[in-house]
Amino acid sequence: MVRRNDQRRAALVDAAIEVLAREGARGLTFRAVDAEAGVPTGTASNYFSSRDDLLTQAGARVYERLQPDEATIERHRTAARDRETYARLMRELVGRVASFRTGYLALLELRLEATRRPELRAILTERVRADLDANVAYHESSGLPGDPTAVKLLYLALNWLIVEQLTLPDVLTEAERDALVTAAVERVVTAEDPRSVQP
Repeated sequence: MVRRNDQRRAALVDAAIEVLAREGARGLTFRAVDAEAGVPTGTASNYFSSRDDLLTQAGARVYERLQPDEATIERHRTAARDRETYARLMRELVGRVASFRTGYLALLELRLEATRRPELRAILTERVRADLDANVAYHESSGLPGDPTAVKLLYLALNWLIVEQLTLPDVLTEAERDALVTAAVERVVTAEDPRSVQP
C-alpha cells in the first residue's frame, strides 16, 4: 500500500534527487533513498509503487523546486519590456538552475535513463514539452521582445551552458557565463519584434 504523508514523500523524493546526482540512475534504489533520507529501511518502498514511480516523481520535483518564488515573479511582471530586461531574466534563470546543481544533474541522469526506458521517455517528453510550451506562453503574454523561435533557441543554448557550468565548472568563469547569456539574448532576440511587423 502506498502511503500519503506528503511531507515524508517530499523528503524521500528530495533524497532521490541527491542519490541520482551523486550515484546516477543505476545507483537509485529504495535502500539508497532510505539511507539518504535518514529513514528506516523499507520506508521508500511504502511510498512509491515502483522504481519508475520514484524516477518520474524525482523529475517532477526538480521542476517544482526550480520555479521562481513569488517575489521574483512579481519583479518580472513590473520590469521593462526590452532586451536588457530579457538578458537579466535569463542570467537570473541560469543562476537559479546552476545553484540547484544536484537537481539539474538528476535531470540529466533521468534523460539518460529515458533513452533506455520508453515509459520514462514518454513521461519526460510530456513534462519537458509542457514546460517549454509554458515558457513560450509566458513570454508571449509578458510583452518581452522576441518570438517563440527565439525562446526555443535560448532554451537550447542556455541548457548546454548550464550543463557546461555544472559538469566542467572551470571551463567558463561566472562572469563569462553571464556575458554569454547576455550575448545570446542580444543575438537571438531581434530589437524589432517580428510579430509587430505588418506584411
